[in-house]
Amino acid sequence: MMNLGFIGLGAMGRPMALNLLGAGHALSVFARHPGRAQPLLEAGATPAASPFAVAQMVDVLFLNVSDDAEVESVLFGPQSAAAGLRGDSVVVDMGTTSPTATRRFAARLAEQGVAWLDAPVSGGEAGAKAATLSIMVGGSEATFTRVLPLFQVMGKHIVHVGDSGAGQVAKACNQIAVSATLLGVAEALTFARKQGVNADKVRSALLGGSAYSRILEVHGQRMLTHDFTPGFRARLHQKDMGIVLEEARQANVAVPSAALAGQMLNALVAAGAGELDSSALVTVLERLAGLEA
Repeated sequence: MMNLGFIGLGAMGRPMALNLLGAGHALSVFARHPGRAQPLLEAGATPAASPFAVAQMVDVLFLNVSDDAEVESVLFGPQSAAAGLRGDSVVVDMGTTSPTATRRFAARLAEQGVAWLDAPVSGGEAGAKAATLSIMVGGSEATFTRVLPLFQVMGKHIVHVGDSGAGQVAKACNQIAVSATLLGVAEALTFARKQGVNADKVRSALLGGSAYSRILEVHGQRMLTHDFTPGFRARLHQKDMGIVLEEARQANVAVPSAALAGQMLNALVAAGAGELDSSALVTVLERLAGLEA
């Protein structure tokens, strides 16, 4: 068993941390909002007063915070984790951050002998709870091998993609494909409704053919019922698309479908729906088509 730390106990991080604890590992946690840590403390985790305090106690430190600035603050800000890490420890970032910032974080930690893995996930809150996440990992092969048994506690499909930053590139690719498909499903169901055809039956027909996708199956149903209980919040999806578009700009890569999906998510968040599931994107198209919910 290993001494582990976890910082970032939101909708995704909390169940992931609980799965690590349930596997018998010693777990220290820090949460800016103490209530988020309570289920872990009740399950036997050790509370820490700061990122620095967590880092002093662990072999592997997991992060699942919202963006580049949060990772920077946890690692290198006041009471920073980096100041408490031993030279043989590992930091694993399981949130979605930019590949550019990720490579910078990895280089700074390497200066003090600390290894880094970027390991963003796909599968949503349900996958985090069920330990069925897809985990895409960047970093050295040796460090990946060392941490793999811990990934296997949290996910089912785990791929070492390449060096530092490669995991975040893979996650950006995931968001490009997901966003384009999400927008396509929303367009198809809105088109059916505008034509006066039963969109539920259209979805059923499409599920049996080449248009089948997990997005059509799960998010398509949410769009039909307008059940936008968040699995992946629109504001976080918007943030991820910002990463995609900025990285694409730097690399001079055209990503037109991602750009359009990003604009639609901007409109959704601007309408006050940032805390809803990103499948609420369909409501933007419904308003443009003059359709009532």
